[in-house]
Amino acid sequence: MFGGQSGGHFALLAGFIGEVLGINTAAIDYKADGKSRSLTVGNLATMEVQAIDGDDGSEVMISNNPLGVVPGEPMVVAKASQLAYHDHGMDWELSGKNAFYSPFAYKGP
Repeated sequence: MFGGQSGGHFALLAGFIGEVLGINTAAIDYKADGKSRSLTVGNLATMEVQAIDGDDGSEVMISNNPLGVVPGEPMVVAKASQLAYHDHGMDWELSGKNAFYSPFAYKGP
């Protein structure tokens, strides 16, 4: 499904992937609390993000993005207080950078 073999939105996104370096199995822990989100994927990745407030205090959103992860759902603009990925010889430290989140529910055909 995530490789785009079933078509749909993942088929569009799969065109941006040049090489799959490998697949791992890891526990995923996701939490949503108000305007904050956190994610831990085993010992491979950690993320903590907080939504950026707009002028009126509500979340800043981007709608109708053709490359959004969840079609039809607006992306909330956020900032990552922690964002790190360490696997396949890559060490990404992106804390303090921009982030996005949105509601999602993935399922196969």
